[in-house]
Amino acid sequence: MIKINFRELLGKKLIYLDGGMGSVLQQKGLKAGELPELLNITNPDMIQEIHLEYYNSGANVVYTNTFGANELKFEDSSYTIEQVVAKGVENAKIAREKSTNKDNKFVALDIGPLGKLLKPIGDLDFEDAINIFKKTIKIGVQNGVDIIAIETMSDTYELKAAILAAKEVCDLPIIATVAFSDDKRLLNGADVKTVVSILEGLRVDALGMNCGLDPRNIKDVVEEFLYYSSTPLVLKPNAGIPENIDGEIKFNLEADGFGKIMQEFVTMGASVVGGCCGTTPTHIKSLYEYTKDIDVVQVKPKNHTLVSSYAKTVVCDVPKIIGERINPTGKKILKQALINKDMSYILKEAITQEEKGAHILDINTGLNEIDEREMSLSVVRAIQEISRLPLQIDSAKANVLETSLRNYNGKAMLNSVNGKESIMKEIFPIVQKYGAVVVALTIDDNGIPSDAQGRYDIAKKIIETAQTYGIDKKDIVVDPLCMTISSDKNAANETLKALTMIKENLGVKTILGVSNVSFGLPQRELINHTFFTSALRAGLDFGIINPSADTMMRAYDAHMVLAGLDNNAAYYISKYSAQIDTVKKVEVSDISLKDAIKKGLKEDSFNIAKNLLNEKMPLDIINDELIPALDDVGAGFEKGTVFLPQLMMSADSAARAFDALKEKMIALEDNTKEKQKIILATVKGDVHDIGKNIVKVLLENYGYYVYDLGKDVDYDVILDTIKKEKVTLVGLSALMTTTVDNMQKTIDLIRETNNQDVKIMVGGAVLTRDYAQKIGADKYCKDAMESVRYAKEVFGE
Repeated sequence: MIKINFRELLGKKLIYLDGGMGSVLQQKGLKAGELPELLNITNPDMIQEIHLEYYNSGANVVYTNTFGANELKFEDSSYTIEQVVAKGVENAKIAREKSTNKDNKFVALDIGPLGKLLKPIGDLDFEDAINIFKKTIKIGVQNGVDIIAIETMSDTYELKAAILAAKEVCDLPIIATVAFSDDKRLLNGADVKTVVSILEGLRVDALGMNCGLDPRNIKDVVEEFLYYSSTPLVLKPNAGIPENIDGEIKFNLEADGFGKIMQEFVTMGASVVGGCCGTTPTHIKSLYEYTKDIDVVQVKPKNHTLVSSYAKTVVCDVPKIIGERINPTGKKILKQALINKDMSYILKEAITQEEKGAHILDINTGLNEIDEREMSLSVVRAIQEISRLPLQIDSAKANVLETSLRNYNGKAMLNSVNGKESIMKEIFPIVQKYGAVVVALTIDDNGIPSDAQGRYDIAKKIIETAQTYGIDKKDIVVDPLCMTISSDKNAANETLKALTMIKENLGVKTILGVSNVSFGLPQRELINHTFFTSALRAGLDFGIINPSADTMMRAYDAHMVLAGLDNNAAYYISKYSAQIDTVKKVEVSDISLKDAIKKGLKEDSFNIAKNLLNEKMPLDIINDELIPALDDVGAGFEKGTVFLPQLMMSADSAARAFDALKEKMIALEDNTKEKQKIILATVKGDVHDIGKNIVKVLLENYGYYVYDLGKDVDYDVILDTIKKEKVTLVGLSALMTTTVDNMQKTIDLIRETNNQDVKIMVGGAVLTRDYAQKIGADKYCKDAMESVRYAKEVFGE
């Protein structure tokens, strides 16, 4: 066997991955609810045989049978994680030794989702998730895997946790793939460019998608990956979509059709290819035969500067606004809010800036009176709960930057590094590990040069040093530093000259804190907006300004039109055609309960609801404010304008508002009306309950009483609860193809036991409307909001 490093093949040779494990095991008799990973120990010959078939069908890489092997899922198992993972690696290595051609054959440790949602939409702590992943990865590495394969991720935060775990355990190549929903976004709202920004920031070796979508409908997704990514593209799709054929779940894309479709994607530029659910060794053989003679399309470096949150990416191809208001310098009220840990004020500042047009929010909590590291982390987390805008983490302290960046969900801007050797040695390793667009200040040990050439020279030095850490120019934004003109009449001109030199000769983006220019002068806004306009004309990419300063935003909007960056002046016309010249400033305190809930402001929701009790009855507040707010957010969720984190934060805010009303409701006996009851359960044999838990949160916030029976629920438990509690609506969930039959059996038993008046709604990734109808369900619910709507229909609300 010729041993070659996997990284040496990437981008030079087409690399073939294996296909589905669960689908093949199902064909071989895997029982419903049985953990596939246990077969590593109880039936190793079967697992080795499947691996061998994939190797001999053309696969270079086989994924170990460890997709769900983590201590959360195996806490009640008779076998330890150490035993399961070690045996899984051993089985793959034995199969490799038996394969017909051992050259360029690799074993990848398969890492799947943990099965629990991370905070803030779940209850699993980020560091705990990292440690759980670390445990599995350490075992795999100790037993000799060649690659870490992280797959089927639907939450960028969990994906980041898994990648950090891998990087902190070993230096093995990392393949990272996500599973998109039908809307071509992840569960938390991330689109393709967001996935690319995060994964390239974390410096994985290959990235892409697996599972999820029908490969016949992903050409546009593949094109978008290839447009934004400079990293080898991985495609590991399903064999079509699952269908019920004669009572059996089968995927509807045969091997030949699979190979033909994948041939097109390889021709487009995918270079690491395999299959997921429903694919078999026959599918991989077809893929191999259709593509083996195609030359690999070389990955071309892209020059997109991407700054992202978990669900929104700012592509820095035109000038962008960074909101400056969350910075205590010169802001007494914000300073006091930071000292008092008044998160409500800070969050409303974030919301106001977003509404006024900021694309990115600067977060600076630098005060001597507080623990800056702790406060920066708290503010970053809190803002990410209520806003999708990307953040710029701003501090002079490396430990503050690292802590916040580590816990940030997305690819942030990091402010800042400078030309001092000691600072570059501190900051660049942080950027290299976590990924960020780093702001480079043109200052060194000798201070800030007074002339443009001196600042240019420092910028050049920073860029060259960054490249030794593997940090590309597209991830560097240079600040030529704007000095106040009150002390130096040439300050503005030298800054603009430096900006132009840097932009034209160094090929990087530029940034300025615009308001520094007017420090110490009267009528500062006049100076600021004039200088801002000049900087934009000189090529400024990021302006750090106050978005609530109307003259600044008008200057920006006008520049976009005059520079030809607002096509047909469409945005300008839509914004200003209905406005009068004087725009009323909206105070951050002017917010209704409905708006507080929609924006996810939990403590404001509580306080406003409490104050409203002086004017209205509790039920009126619920009907006039809480329910309409949730309905609006739900409608946005269904349209794709609101994503799961916002949906859950709004639900939590509604719950806080309800907490404020409870005491008076009890006193007035407004709650004497019995709540409508609903049972939720994941069917027997199925251990996945993320979707069910989301449905539960929303139903409870709409005022229903939910009996959550958990996962892997016995038929009798459901039947007994229906009878005992007189429940008339049951929600059943199944994620695994092997447990769908148990859903039908559950429905049949409910019908057979004189429960004809009980309505049954079902959901889960393997279900379709047609199949739900076929097994006797009253309603197929594609998401949590559809469950709410059906509950309203059932109870005549």
